[in-house]
Amino acid sequence: MMRSTRRLAPIVVLVMVVAACQTDATGSPAPSGSGATSASSPTGSGKATAGTPPPPDATVTLPPLPSGPDALELEAFARGLSEPIGLTNAGDGSGRLYVNERGGRIRVVDADGAVRDDPFVDLSNVIVSGGERGLLGVAFHPDYARNRRLFVTYTAAPDGADTLAELTASADGARADPASLRVLLSIPDPAPNHNGGQVAFGPDGHLYVALGDGGGADDQFGNGQDPATLLGTIVRLDVDSTPPSGAAYAIPRDNPFAPDGIHAGEGAPEIWAWGLRNPWRFSFDPEGGDLYIGDVGQGRWEEIDRQPGDSAGGENYGWSVMEGSHCFVGGGCSPSAFVPPIAEYSHDLGCSVTGGYVYRGEAQPELRGVYVFGDYCSGLLFTLQVDEGTTSPKIVAQTGLQISSFGVDESGEIYVVSLSDGALYRVVVP
Repeated sequence: MMRSTRRLAPIVVLVMVVAACQTDATGSPAPSGSGATSASSPTGSGKATAGTPPPPDATVTLPPLPSGPDALELEAFARGLSEPIGLTNAGDGSGRLYVNERGGRIRVVDADGAVRDDPFVDLSNVIVSGGERGLLGVAFHPDYARNRRLFVTYTAAPDGADTLAELTASADGARADPASLRVLLSIPDPAPNHNGGQVAFGPDGHLYVALGDGGGADDQFGNGQDPATLLGTIVRLDVDSTPPSGAAYAIPRDNPFAPDGIHAGEGAPEIWAWGLRNPWRFSFDPEGGDLYIGDVGQGRWEEIDRQPGDSAGGENYGWSVMEGSHCFVGGGCSPSAFVPPIAEYSHDLGCSVTGGYVYRGEAQPELRGVYVFGDYCSGLLFTLQVDEGTTSPKIVAQTGLQISSFGVDESGEIYVVSLSDGALYRVVVP
């Protein structure tokens, strides 16, 4: 399929209203007390039922809006995908993009926007999909051009366990062999929602995997503040070193809870960061290595968290004591005990954040250093001018799409993945 040049018109918003929530959602989010999820959403972001917001705080002074482009547009690039929820590139110089479809296939999109008919691999027979379940993430090894290794995350049939597995592609990279599938990590998940699923290699060469808090509502399983469980965390694994006997992976010794970490012995050694609800897409800034996390809120606030590139790990982002920078539990809390988000927005503007990327490409210099992200429910596209330290999101487009993910090509250009129409769009400055 050839690329279309049709663009979605932007909307420019000069004032962002950060008001109290007008919903009482409690899944990711779902109707209050039910823990239900939307059948069409990869993030559990079915529109919440309306509630009565508390009165706004009249004393709040909003920070200045970030600089960078006042508006962005989306240029149609590829169509014909079935429930796409992720996008990456292999870093092998081919110019190809790889899209994971919720049902279990990885599709190849050529540099001209043509979607290949034959999938790169079909894992639908080992996956349970629908709602927040499915083939959730794909990451190619940094040396993929030589070793042909890639990693996938999915909810495994029949029980939906959160799973990390390794695959091997053919020598020419044309397709991956489903028979090569090797499970590295399998975590029983007590509910079908909040599965996280982003997987990516960091600038340190280690593999990072996001996991949700186990699902349901109100952190009902108590995982958010339990460092002994991998649920509600981002884990960091060494998939290149020889693992200990009986293990499928090695653990970096400088992980925060590992033997040489800053909090050795205080939690599961795989954990890199914790206190997360449903981290739906994270990314690393190629310049400086900062880690950006979009963490889906419950009934009021969506947040973006940032971990500095020189961090030793161990950040606790507060769930379920905090939702964004606000106390979630009754009776108050101590926010200073947790790392606050760098940005948040209320459910007046959406109900399920989709984390994005810092633009480091060359084609659009006006966008350089800007973090681009969106909301699945409202279709709003946001930016943060991170190089200037600004943390107030700016609305730069109303896309009308269900933004299920973002991705970048080998040149650093950012793409939006749309679940609603099975398409990819390139983010451009008008």
